[in-house]
Amino acid sequence: MRKVALALATVGAAVFVLPLVGLLVRAPWSTALEQLGDEASLEALRLSLVTSVVTTGISLVLGLPLAYVYATIPFRGRTLVRALTTLPMVLPPVVGGVALLFAFGSRGIVGEVLGWRLPFTTAGAVLAQVFVAMPFLVLTTEAGLRALDPRLVEAARSLGASPWFTFRRVTLPLLRPALVAGAVLCWARALGEFGATITFAGNFPGRTQTVPLAVYLQLERRPEDAIVLSIVLLAISVAVLVALRDRYLSALR
Repeated sequence: MRKVALALATVGAAVFVLPLVGLLVRAPWSTALEQLGDEASLEALRLSLVTSVVTTGISLVLGLPLAYVYATIPFRGRTLVRALTTLPMVLPPVVGGVALLFAFGSRGIVGEVLGWRLPFTTAGAVLAQVFVAMPFLVLTTEAGLRALDPRLVEAARSLGASPWFTFRRVTLPLLRPALVAGAVLCWARALGEFGATITFAGNFPGRTQTVPLAVYLQLERRPEDAIVLSIVLLAISVAVLVALRDRYLSALR
């Protein structure tokens, strides 16, 4: 049994490792820095960093209260609402982009009423990233909130602390590991977002062309640039996983 499990596990690991090895083998290491210093590549990197950081900030502002409500306030239909707000985690990103168009486009149910022009703008790229990335923060934070010892909160309240003071001085410090893990996962997902962004915001250099979109564009024009940018995203992803270590799994327990 162990031999069979080991053999199957080896094949399973190879499915993940071999594509990465292929990427590293084909990388033009001798000219990598030169290609990475290309103006288009630097602009895509800058835009990716800006939009992903803004996305994470918005997700923290909106996602933390959402997770708090899910974890502490029972209400009718909570399971359905939670499912809908975490649906982008499993929804094909292109479908998410189409849904955003019909909601926030110039003829969408919200965009037409408010007169918004979000599609094909940097703000539209941020909205697409928030749509697909915020659920990672919400789920991780909710799991962290549910894992907290309620007796600590009750003790603070029994001593006369207000709900806001208790949240700031008791709940939030205890929640910090889960919140950090969720924020980092959210940022990494936003950094790698492709389908919803290209569908809703387009692929315009300097405005909506993030690194994943630049990789897609350069794959046929300049494959070497696409490989170098792919390795940058790979390095960031590995760094995120190493930095988080066991925080994500412990937050879900």
